[in-house]
Amino acid sequence: MTERRQYERLSIPLPVRLNAMDTGRKEILDLEARDISYSGTFIPTLTSFPKGTRFILDFTIPSDNLKEFKDIESLKGCSGRMVRSDHHGIAIQFDKECQIECLKSV
Repeated sequence: MTERRQYERLSIPLPVRLNAMDTGRKEILDLEARDISYSGTFIPTLTSFPKGTRFILDFTIPSDNLKEFKDIESLKGCSGRMVRSDHHGIAIQFDKECQIECLKSV
C-alpha cells in the first residue's frame, strides 16, 4: 500500500478539547489526539460529524520534555475542518495559520 501522507505524524497522545462550530448545537468534547502532524491531527472518537465540520481545538502539552513542541507557545484556539471520518475517529486539517511549523520536517 502506498503511503499518502505528505508529513510525518507523531504518535503521542495529546489531550484536546474539541469545539464543533457549525453543527447547530454547542458540542464540546474532551478527547485525546493520537496522531498530530504539521497540517492536521487524527482524534479517536465515537461521535460522528458531517464532513467539513469546523472545529476549534485546544491542545494541552503535558510536559516540557516533549522536544517536538519546545518552540510552540500555545496550541490553544487552533482551527480546522474535518476532512474524513471512520469508525475509529475523525481527521482534522488545520487552517493555514494553525499549522505547526516545527513539525514540518519531523
